[in-house]
Formats: sequence, C-alpha cells, structure tokens
Amino acid sequence: MDKLEVIKSKIIQKDNLKTLISFWKFKDKKIVFTNGCFDIIHRGHIEYLAKAASCGDILIIGLNTDESVKRLKGETRPLQDEFSRAMVLASLSFVDNVILFNEDTPYELIKIIQPDILIKGSDYKPEDIVGYEVVKDKGGAVITIDFVDGYSTTNIIDKITNK
Repeated sequence: MDKLEVIKSKIIQKDNLKTLISFWKFKDKKIVFTNGCFDIIHRGHIEYLAKAASCGDILIIGLNTDESVKRLKGETRPLQDEFSRAMVLASLSFVDNVILFNEDTPYELIKIIQPDILIKGSDYKPEDIVGYEVVKDKGGAVITIDFVDGYSTTNIIDKITNK
C-alpha cells in the first residue's frame, strides 16, 4: 500500500469502528479519544494531539463534519472541507484513526468507542466534557490538556483577514 493509501485508510466509517475497537481491546490497547473541528492545523493542535497520543496506545479523533462545523462556528466555517481536514489529521504519525461525526457533540461516538481516556482542552472542566460519565462509569480517565498560548484557528483567520 502506498503512503497516500495508508493515510486514507486511517479515515474510518462508523461501520468499521466496532471491529477495530474489539481488536484493540483484545490486544489490550489503551484507547484515547478526542474531537474537534481542526480547520487549520497549527502548532497548538500538533502539541495537543501529540500529548493526547502519549496518554495511550491508540488515538482516535472524532472530526466534526462540515455541516456540524457550520452549526458550531457559523456560515463562514469550515475553511477546509471535511475530507481535507481528515486527510491532514490522518497524515500525522501519532494519529491512528479519524472518524467524522455530524452531531453537535461526539456523545454517540464516545458511547460506541468506550475510550479508556477522553481528552479535551483545559478550557473545559473534566466533569463538563461530553462523554465524561461514559468514560468514568467504565473506570476510564478524563484528562484536559493546556493549549499553547497564542495559537488558535480564530487568531490565524484574524491575522490573514486583517493583513
């Protein structure tokens, strides 16, 4: 399989998720889950995702579809389509899988995945993170990771549009 096919193969459908989860659990892999829009990948995203990946064996990213990003961020977003955003994330060596979700939150996805570790940015209190009770009820951990100061997609968009 060539490198591009390897990247594409990391973008999975919900139909394939249960089989992969069963395999990883059989192999006693610690599954880490995080989610977001990831519209313009920047240093803050890279550091956040690398730290998330270091918390376990398998990193799964729930990626908001274009439709859900529009609902959450407004009509001018996303800047990149969902397949492009998924490809960029899947190309990162420490990302195992990317799965799109169309809901406003990844709650249903978290219920299916049942991650050992759920991760979000430290702008959330752990108990306010969507899926907290799903992960805690199974004995998992909910972790927050600090953002890198000065790095956000909104800041990048503002810099570009104000030049």
